[in-house]
Amino acid sequence: TLDNLVAGQEYAFQYLIDGSIRVADPYTEKVLDPWNDSFIPSVTYPNLKPYPTGKTGEPVSVIQTAQPEFNWVYSDTFQRPPQDELVIYELLLRDFIERHDYETLIDTLDYLQHLGINAIELMPFNEFEGNSSWGYNPSFFFAPDKYYGTADALKTFIDECHRRGIAVLMDIVLNHAYGQSPMVRMYWNELLGRPAANNPWFNEVSPNQVFSFGYDFNHESVHTKNFIDRVNVFWLQEYRIDGYRFDFTKGFTNTPGDGGAYDPARIAILKRMADVIWDFDSTAVVILEHFAPNNEEKELAEYNQGMLIWGNLNYNYNEATMGYHDGGKSNFSWGYFGQRGWSKAHLVTYMESHDEERLMFKNLAFGNSSGGYSVKDFNTAINRNKMAAAFFLTIPGPKMIWQFGELGYDISIDDPCRVCEKPILWEYNTEINRKRLYRTYQALLKLRRENAVFRDPATTVTQDLASPVGGKVITLAHPEMNVSIVGNFGVFQLSVNGKFAHTGTWYDYFSGDSIVVTATNQNVSLQPGEFHIYTDVRIDP
Repeated sequence: TLDNLVAGQEYAFQYLIDGSIRVADPYTEKVLDPWNDSFIPSVTYPNLKPYPTGKTGEPVSVIQTAQPEFNWVYSDTFQRPPQDELVIYELLLRDFIERHDYETLIDTLDYLQHLGINAIELMPFNEFEGNSSWGYNPSFFFAPDKYYGTADALKTFIDECHRRGIAVLMDIVLNHAYGQSPMVRMYWNELLGRPAANNPWFNEVSPNQVFSFGYDFNHESVHTKNFIDRVNVFWLQEYRIDGYRFDFTKGFTNTPGDGGAYDPARIAILKRMADVIWDFDSTAVVILEHFAPNNEEKELAEYNQGMLIWGNLNYNYNEATMGYHDGGKSNFSWGYFGQRGWSKAHLVTYMESHDEERLMFKNLAFGNSSGGYSVKDFNTAINRNKMAAAFFLTIPGPKMIWQFGELGYDISIDDPCRVCEKPILWEYNTEINRKRLYRTYQALLKLRRENAVFRDPATTVTQDLASPVGGKVITLAHPEMNVSIVGNFGVFQLSVNGKFAHTGTWYDYFSGDSIVVTATNQNVSLQPGEFHIYTDVRIDP
């Protein structure tokens, strides 16, 4: 028991273990960092308590009694979008806004709301090592990283999102922790440089030696289970987030190997974790970056409320935009949950993510050509991304957009290195062809939002996407309307079977023009890069 604390005053403290190990409280909600705090601008974190230099080393925890209650205005009554209708915007503050903080991020919400997304997924923002980071090197799990701002600034951002009908999802790493974690340091084998055999939370060595990061949580340990449950409930309760994207859930197992095989133990671990989340918050979103066999992902997607599973279609969509189709490489049909045999629309499909190369970069660097037509031409490249979006955002099921994909961001993931800071190019928003790409995304999301055929998991979807020359067709059938989406992802003129549901008048969504279909297999002549969304009900774009 601590006596004589001044209400509202911050106190820095550590625990001294065995007379030699100084550690911060693993459950602290604020961390003082001896190496990085001095580089956090005061405008981002005003009046940050100084680190007690000269008195100790290693991270320090902070306790403050009688903290003022945050005034939630919108979050307690916020109605989350149905999880199978999520359009998620994945975002890394560091590479999105010049001032890397929540206050500035709030200023971008008009832009994102006008785009038409209904969820923001923030890359990890619990305390991680260093300041400039993707955040997948966590050290503390209850403390927001101060590099992005104060706890109240984070809460204000979340409340502002909810005011606009936008859910907030937390990308979090519970597969591993890094060496500054007190849970690692308290039980540490100095001789072998790894967690000790008696560490309650961590494996000595990861059972997955192919994909291994930091120090591996032992997800079979009751201590780890209890800890993870407290973490998951904490952010839902204290910060009113709407759910999680769990990083590398493929690693939530002690089964030896690379994680690529069906794993009943891992399935049980994830089901138990999700049940605890749903017992606390029945509509919380649970997204897994899993990349395990389809039968395992299907089981998780269909369990209870259903977990959402990341669906990486970057390679296939990018082969399509570049104009390469041999061997079925541009067939992106696996991005539709029904193609996988799933009964629930719980596949979060994406063309780009923080882990993948940019479509535009590869279009410009490696695009195909024929005669005078070249995908390497900027205007051609960006127009082909419009076509890809038309074959992406119109398919029922949740979708994810990686920041600035809607503006054709074309800096390579490896420039200058994979996790290095990237240029923040808001000037894209003033370039006419990039702005037209944004407006295409905007129009497609409006189309999706206002017409159930593009959202309803019961929509009948047929896909003809394996043409060796690049003609692609998706048809949608729904009581509301029928749709035929046709596009030429090749590099020369094609005639593509429109696969129309019936003859009669059909309407082009973007142009507003109508066509008369005289045969259901009527061909549509398409120049390279040309696409159309035909509906049998007129829709204003």
